Amino acid sequence: MTVIAVLGAGKIGEALLSGLLHGGHEPGDLLFTERYQARVEELTSQYGVRGVEVEEAAKRADVLVVAVKPQDIEPVLDELAPLLGPSSLVVSLCAGLPTSLYERRLAEGVPVVRVMPNTPMLVNEAMSAISAGRYATADHLAVVRDLLSHVGQVVEVPEAQQDAVTALSGSGPAYFFYLVEAMIDAGILLGLPRALAGQLIIQSAVGAAKMLAESDEHPVLLREAVTSPAGTTINAIRELEKHGVRAALLAAIEAAKDRSVELGKAHDED
Repeated sequence: MTVIAVLGAGKIGEALLSGLLHGGHEPGDLLFTERYQARVEELTSQYGVRGVEVEEAAKRADVLVVAVKPQDIEPVLDELAPLLGPSSLVVSLCAGLPTSLYERRLAEGVPVVRVMPNTPMLVNEAMSAISAGRYATADHLAVVRDLLSHVGQVVEVPEAQQDAVTALSGSGPAYFFYLVEAMIDAGILLGLPRALAGQLIIQSAVGAAKMLAESDEHPVLLREAVTSPAGTTINAIRELEKHGVRAALLAAIEAAKDRSVELGKAHDED
C-alpha cells in the first residue's frame, strides 16, 4: 500500500487528507507535517491521521505532497535533500515553484510532479492541473492523477502553462467570490436584506455553473439566452462594458500570472 505524506496541513493539505480518506485510503497509510502542535492534535483527533516530523515523513512515505506556502519552501527542501532518492515521488502544490527548483535541490533522479489546485478542493470540487518534471514518468503522473481525483477534476498541461493556470483556475475562485460579494452589495443597495440577496445570488451562481458544466453551449450563447432585446439584462451588460469590466478581468488575470512567474524566479539560482 502506498504511504502518502502531506507536508503542510493548511486548508489545502487538510482538504487533500479528507478527500483521500473519503476515497478509501486508510488513516494508517497517511501522514502529515505541521509546525503547530495544537493543529497536529486537532487533525489527528478529527481524521485519525498521525502528525510527524519531516524526517519521518520522508523516510516512511512513497509520495510526499508539498503543500507549504511558496515562501516557506527553502527549509523544507533543506530537510528533504539528504533523505530522498529516485524511489520517492514529490508532488508540489506550491504556486509558482517550478519542478526545476526541486530537481536542483534534491538528489539526482527524484521525480517531481507540479500541481496547481484550487480551494474548491475543500468541497471535493477542485480543478487541478498537473505537469511532469524531468524525471517523472507516465506512471508517476497516473499516481498523482488518481490521488487528486478524490478531490475534484484533473487535467495535464505542459509546465510552461502552469503560471497561466495559476492565474486562471488557481486564483479563479477568488474572482467569483469577489463578483458575488459585489452582487450581494448591489442587492442591499436595491433594498433587499443581506441574507436574501446572498441566497438569490449564490443559488444563481450554482445554477449558472451547472449549466456551463453540463451544456455544450458556449458561454456567449448561454448569456444571450438571458439577454432579451431592450430588456433588463442588456442594460446591465451595457453598464458592465461601459465600466470596462471585461478589460479589468483580463488585466487582473495577467497580473496574477506575472506574480506566479515572480514567485518562481525568487528561488532561481541561475
